[in-house]
Amino acid sequence: MARKKTREEALFAAAVLRRSLELSGDEQRQGFKFVYEGVLRDLHLADEEVGEFLASHALEVDAAVGRRNR
Repeated sequence: MARKKTREEALFAAAVLRRSLELSGDEQRQGFKFVYEGVLRDLHLADEEVGEFLASHALEVDAAVGRRNR
């Protein structure tokens, strides 16, 4: 059985998903909304929390999605 993610790990995972989909241009697609909202629900997070985490951890999140600093 997998261990439960810490809050920090859950925020990071959701931020990586959100950033990946933002970079691919899929943020308006219905599939994105369905998957992202499901992840938020399963991890007991709000989009605002993920946005705040992303704002303060942008470099780490971008590194995780393979985006280089410019």
